[in-house]
Amino acid sequence: MMTIAISAARADALPASRAAAEPAWVRRALIGVSLAFVGVFLVLPLVAVLAGALKEGGSAYLAAIRDPDALAAVKLTLLVAAIAVPVNLVFGVAAAWAIAKFEFRGKSVLITLIDLPFAVSPVVSGLIFVLLFGLHGWMGPWLDAHDLHVIFAVPGIVLATLFVTFPFVARELIPLMQSQGSEEEEASLILGAGGWQTFWRVSLPNLRWGLLYGVIVLNARAMGEFGAVSVVSGKIRGVTATIPLHVEILYNEYNSAAAFAVASLLTMLALLTLVLKQVAGRRIGLREE
Repeated sequence: MMTIAISAARADALPASRAAAEPAWVRRALIGVSLAFVGVFLVLPLVAVLAGALKEGGSAYLAAIRDPDALAAVKLTLLVAAIAVPVNLVFGVAAAWAIAKFEFRGKSVLITLIDLPFAVSPVVSGLIFVLLFGLHGWMGPWLDAHDLHVIFAVPGIVLATLFVTFPFVARELIPLMQSQGSEEEEASLILGAGGWQTFWRVSLPNLRWGLLYGVIVLNARAMGEFGAVSVVSGKIRGVTATIPLHVEILYNEYNSAAAFAVASLLTMLALLTLVLKQVAGRRIGLREE
């Protein structure tokens, strides 16, 4: 009987396997199109950036990187990321925990608000902050009376970056928490552990790779954001220009070698992000298996 069952199972699997086996020319065509797409839209731009950065030699490349305005842009970018990443990390964990573990009124509204930055253009989000905190905005006169500056200053850049990046951690953790369920947390509480003990010793270890994945994407977006930051920063060289804005300033001044040199920093960040995402994504897959 067992032999008959195995034979029947194999017979059922044969049509599916034959249907999935495409002709060799089809597979080769699909692989060729995929490789051509990757080459044209990913590899070629990377090569162009690196070639443009080094076209005037290594000394010119180092000079562009060591320029005081470039260093100021790097420092500002790192400062903004250092603020935006921890804040959105805390928000993302809290929002994902609330959505995945509890049922409450307004849950769908919260999910919609989390997705809002994906639906709104970054330029539009920057304009919203100008309308709120600009000199002629809703809070502009009060801020001016108290000598507080948000627009065309670092606080405005931080706010714009926070807005465009806050969905990333939450959107990574919500499906992960929902798939894991709450059995382990309930067992921990039954055994006498407190809420914080359960979070730190049970929940967080199960989420660490998904959390790392979300933080990596969040950090890359925070350091590479252009649209919203461009609106609220004023693009003041050496003061409110982040790395992407400094690249635009250099390129508009026809200093393409320096522009590509500074852009290579973001390129290297993108490559590092891809590697870390691959590692984190693989660990998430192994965890789910």
